[in-house]
Amino acid sequence: MARPVIDNSTARRLFLDRHLLLRPKAGPGTGKDLEDVLDRLGFVQVDSVNTLARAHDLILWSRRSQYRPQALDRLVARRRSAFEHWTHDAAVIPMGYYPMWRLKFARDEARIRTRWSADRRGMWETEAEAVLRHVADFGPTCSLDLRNDEIRGDEKGTFSGWWDWHPSKTALEFLWRSGRLSICHRRGFRKYYDLTERVIPQHCLNDHRDEAEIIDWAMMQALQRLGFATSGELAAFFEIVTREEARIWCARALAAGRIVEVDIEMAQGARRRSFATEAALAELSGLPDPSSRVRLLSPFDPALRDRARAERLFGFHFRIEIFVPEAKRQYGYYVYPVLQGDRLIGRLDVKRVGTTQVVRAFWPEAGVRMGKGRTAGLKAELVRIGGLVGAEETDFTDGWLRAPAATHSTGR
Repeated sequence: MARPVIDNSTARRLFLDRHLLLRPKAGPGTGKDLEDVLDRLGFVQVDSVNTLARAHDLILWSRRSQYRPQALDRLVARRRSAFEHWTHDAAVIPMGYYPMWRLKFARDEARIRTRWSADRRGMWETEAEAVLRHVADFGPTCSLDLRNDEIRGDEKGTFSGWWDWHPSKTALEFLWRSGRLSICHRRGFRKYYDLTERVIPQHCLNDHRDEAEIIDWAMMQALQRLGFATSGELAAFFEIVTREEARIWCARALAAGRIVEVDIEMAQGARRRSFATEAALAELSGLPDPSSRVRLLSPFDPALRDRARAERLFGFHFRIEIFVPEAKRQYGYYVYPVLQGDRLIGRLDVKRVGTTQVVRAFWPEAGVRMGKGRTAGLKAELVRIGGLVGAEETDFTDGWLRAPAATHSTGR
């Protein structure tokens, strides 16, 4: 039988719907509603950069315009309905997933231990045990509580484990990644750790799954949240499953009729073989048309975290130019993708200075015309986000509206 073909427009709508970006925003963005958003996304990446809003806050605000940062803090620190750990990066994850993370804890610990040279392994194990005893005795602990007069690894001419962290900071991160410590709360953006048994609800601690069950859960949950994907994309979603495990799972699930092969039409017309479920295919005819609202997205939005997939599906070439010399940057080092309907229409360079949002540039994508209506939609979105970031006004610098990009296309 011929594989079903999902045309590019439909594929975009399915993908955006699974990422809660197709339909109008609704809900208070607090409590149970926010827990539901987090569950439907799978996780929210946490990032420290705050030129306008932190990544996790902007991701959630893009889905719930009433969301405010305190609501996510409450889920982690008070309700204990979410926890912080690692996917492809640091993330806030629904607490119900915690039992599945045991496999990641074990694999992360093994991976980190392999980086310790044999002659220094004992030193790191001793440091980790000392930090663990400190947390057990004194409760919630941040890296500053342990630093004292420690010398960074690079100042001694030796590698400390992660970047140039102090030994105790490295030990904290190791104990967190291996599951023995958990983040109990933050103050500002600083993490505080406590013993896992004092942070994670008992019913999650008592819930143990075998490796095969965790792999099956991770793969199917990833597919449900993406709508369609290759085996590699499914493995990359939570970063629990290896690429080889994902390949084997897809072959078995396909043979069992749990998933189907489909061809996804890319932005430039090529087709990419992927996997989907029959339930997802049944949804296609009922997908709503996207709204015309302009949406400001985080550079780390889950819909865009896979840059290669975003380029294939939307024709949107996006990179953060943090490490590019200013003279060679095509855009600002940290710009925000802008979505309208099922099309990424450009990128915005905006920064909050006090209570003012300063718009330095907007680069439309090739073929995007910034008429009065679209320009007004962009400005309206900036007014809306002012409530999240505490901005009372928006200042547009001279020449902020740039010429459309000549080198990249949205594929539309």
